[in-house]
Amino acid sequence: MNIYDVVLSKTAEKNLSKLPPKIIAIIIPVLELLGENPRPIGCKKLRGFSDLWRVRVGNYRVIYSIEDKILLVDIREIGHRKDIYK
Repeated sequence: MNIYDVVLSKTAEKNLSKLPPKIIAIIIPVLELLGENPRPIGCKKLRGFSDLWRVRVGNYRVIYSIEDKILLVDIREIGHRKDIYK
């Protein structure tokens, strides 16, 4: 049961749609789990940003923010680790 609502930004939707189906099948369950626990083991707060977190999914990264007051996880970007931080 999700405690937090998980919302994808337009950018994240676009990023996700461009990924291979195998990778999408791995990332979707991770996004669903963020609704239950937005700070899972292995997640990290991004340096230089006050509200951004990242979680690793193999060679891919999911960048998101957490709004605890309104129980919302806002997925900002999804991409390969070599491209995501640019």
